[in-house]
Amino acid sequence: MNYSRVFLILFIVCFLPTQFIFGQQWNFVKESTGIKIYTRDEAKSSLKSFRGEITFKADIVKVNLIVGNANNIEWWDKDIIEKRVLAFEEDKMIWYYLVYNVPWPFSKRDLALEARISIDPVTGDRIIFSKPIPNAVAERTGMVRIKRYWQKWTVRSLPDGYVHVILEGFVDPGGNIPSWLYNSVITETPMRVMKGMRDRVLSNVPANK
Repeated sequence: MNYSRVFLILFIVCFLPTQFIFGQQWNFVKESTGIKIYTRDEAKSSLKSFRGEITFKADIVKVNLIVGNANNIEWWDKDIIEKRVLAFEEDKMIWYYLVYNVPWPFSKRDLALEARISIDPVTGDRIIFSKPIPNAVAERTGMVRIKRYWQKWTVRSLPDGYVHVILEGFVDPGGNIPSWLYNSVITETPMRVMKGMRDRVLSNVPANK
């Protein structure tokens, strides 16, 4: 056995800060209406990624019908002005095509993505992880295609009828949008999206199955 190598691995795991092993730490930015927002530096980018968290009392079944279900997308961020479901396997995967409205003088952005749905075997959390799918939709004239993107929803059941929902993500809008401008408004995205999700879950409007 190579004891020196084993010792080196143990040293790294035990003594180096976890952010160097698993990525940068999330930094708390603000809290509003029960939604906590964080940001962190994204690897190999001047742009930041975001994280939103919320705990509220709700029917976990309805939460799961709203988050990661192709039949319930009307509550999404108002900046998404076009949305199409390209493929759908219930509780497994969804392919979307999205168009984002961007204020003048910048061009609209579009994105084709795959959302994979899974259940964590240890925690029981429901996880929806999304990433781009190249060449699923031809690029369109007058739009900038988003190519660096990821998003992750985590839905966790808590005692006494509460749920804990986490939304994490990163979007590189590409083109000529300055990083300082993007980073100055990035916290607005998880705040709007999570508020929209909560309002939809707590509304009297039934979720489509």
